[in-house]
Amino acid sequence: MPEPGGPIPRSGPMPQSPRATEPAEALTRSTGDLDQVSDEALVQALIAKQSHAARVLWQRFSPMVRRIARRTLGPVSDAEDLVQDVFMQLFAKVHTLRDPRALKAFIISVTTLTLRRELRRRKLRSWLGLRPDPLAGDLRVVHPDPIGRAALERFYSVLDRLDVRDRTAFALRYIEGLPMNDVAAALGVSLATAKRSLAHAQRRVLLHVERDPLLADYLALALGDENRD
Repeated sequence: MPEPGGPIPRSGPMPQSPRATEPAEALTRSTGDLDQVSDEALVQALIAKQSHAARVLWQRFSPMVRRIARRTLGPVSDAEDLVQDVFMQLFAKVHTLRDPRALKAFIISVTTLTLRRELRRRKLRSWLGLRPDPLAGDLRVVHPDPIGRAALERFYSVLDRLDVRDRTAFALRYIEGLPMNDVAAALGVSLATAKRSLAHAQRRVLLHVERDPLLADYLALALGDENRD
C-alpha cells in the first residue's frame, strides 16, 4: 500500500474535510445515531470529556476489540476483562492521538499491545505451573459439536506454542483478516519484520497441522485466502 499523503505544507492552514470540522458538541445530539458521529468529532469530544463520548466509543468499537481478543486468545472467560482494560487505556491515551481520523488504527494498536501483555502473562503462568485450563467451560458454548470443540481446542493449543509476536501477527492477519500493512502498524514494527513473524508462525502452525488431520479443515477456514490485501 502506498504511504498516505505527502509532506504537510508549512504555509497556510491545513485543509480539513467537512466532517473533521464537526463540532464536538454535536455528539450530545447524535448518540441515538452513532453512524452520524465522525471519528474526528468523537476524539474531540473524548478529549473535552463531553457527556456520552465514552459510551459512543464503547458502542462503536467494543465489538471489534472483543472480536480481536477472542480470536487471538481463544474463547476464554477473561476476554471481557481485557476489553475493559483496553478501553481504560484508550480513555487515558486518546489525547496523544495526533490524527483523529486514525482512531480505529489507534484502537487496534492499543488492543494489540494489551493482548501481547496478556499472552506474556499466560506464558509466565504456564512456566510456573499456575495456568488453569480456561477453554474447558467456554468451548461447550462456542462449539456444542464435540468435533468442532476438539478442533478449536487443539488449534489454540498450537497457537500457545508460538512466540507472542508471531502469534499476534498470525491472529491479526489470518483470523482477524487485517492487511499486512495494518498488522505491521498494530505490532509497531516494519512491514518486513511483520512478514517474517507471520511466515515463522505459519510454518510452525502448518507443521503441527500436518501431524493432526483434525485441524486441517479448521486451519483452512482460519487462513482463508493468502493473497488478501
